[in-house]
Amino acid sequence: QVQLVESGGGLVQAGGSLRLSCAASGSFFAINAMGWYRQAPGKQRELVASITSSGGTGYADAVKGRFTISRDNGKNTVYLQMNSLKPEDTAVYYCYYYTQPLPYFWGQGTQVTVSS
Repeated sequence: QVQLVESGGGLVQAGGSLRLSCAASGSFFAINAMGWYRQAPGKQRELVASITSSGGTGYADAVKGRFTISRDNGKNTVYLQMNSLKPEDTAVYYCYYYTQPLPYFWGQGTQVTVSS
């Protein structure tokens, strides 16, 4: 089992920045992936960014060049630095942990609101 606790969401004006954190605890596999999904009202949950245990990263086209994902394996924490935020980035952001063959583990979600 893996427990995930997110922090860092909030209200920011367009063009501003926020940094999300996700602290993981529990039993880990050496090979895994962590990252962030988001879900806006009335929309499906979408992948924002991911990072593997070896440091490989991936981003949604909508956030490339603006968001940066990183992880501190010693602290079992993943971060999402969000710059140049836009109103369309407004959503609940969910941290996840994945390693085969287990199912995804999810955090409780943190609200990000970007005002225009």
